[in-house]
Amino acid sequence: MTAVLELDGVFKAYPGAPPVTALAAVDLTIFSAERAVVLGPSGSGKTTLLHVAGTLERLSQGRVRLGGQDVSGLSDAELSAVRGRHLGFVFQHFHLLDHLDAVQNVALGLIYQGTPARDRRTAAIDALDRVGLGHRLGHRPPQLSGGERQRVAIARAVIGRPDVVLADEPTGNLDSATGREVIALLAGLAADDTAVVVVTHDQAVAAAMDRRVLMRDGRIISDEGR
Repeated sequence: MTAVLELDGVFKAYPGAPPVTALAAVDLTIFSAERAVVLGPSGSGKTTLLHVAGTLERLSQGRVRLGGQDVSGLSDAELSAVRGRHLGFVFQHFHLLDHLDAVQNVALGLIYQGTPARDRRTAAIDALDRVGLGHRLGHRPPQLSGGERQRVAIARAVIGRPDVVLADEPTGNLDSATGREVIALLAGLAADDTAVVVVTHDQAVAAAMDRRVLMRDGRIISDEGR
């Protein structure tokens, strides 16, 4: 198996009096095609772990490697390029642009790869077909249901064929039936060798993943099923 995401001795502290330690000595390696869920009570560091792993937040100490490359010291511009090549993101609140249709929203996932506009559109249509939205290409987010908007977000996350998709509470705004559909979509990404790391409180999401990482007080206290 190939390691696609590695956290080595990662600390993350936020300024304060005293400083607040959100992550403490976290070691985590994610492999290609792996399906992992990160669990823990509120304040355990789950979302901070996802943000640091996804280079959305700077770590205070340690190393993060994507595809074997240490990205801890890269500039913001360099990090944007690395994210575009290696990572896809799915969030609870979708983060779609209401003035763009589904194809245009998904095509944004290729902006940092320098893909020509025509090729971005073709790839976006293909990605929407993969998530079952080939019939909603011209619809804008306000014209879509919550489940459809999350499918658009998943299509945007996978359009660049990333090594890892990071998902933060992806079913949090969905009813249970729609949530199950979204879980199945995320779990199915492993068939393309894409690793999936999901932060959630939803036990149905956890049950669909192969590996369970439990956090408490900024530390990983158990890691089962690797």
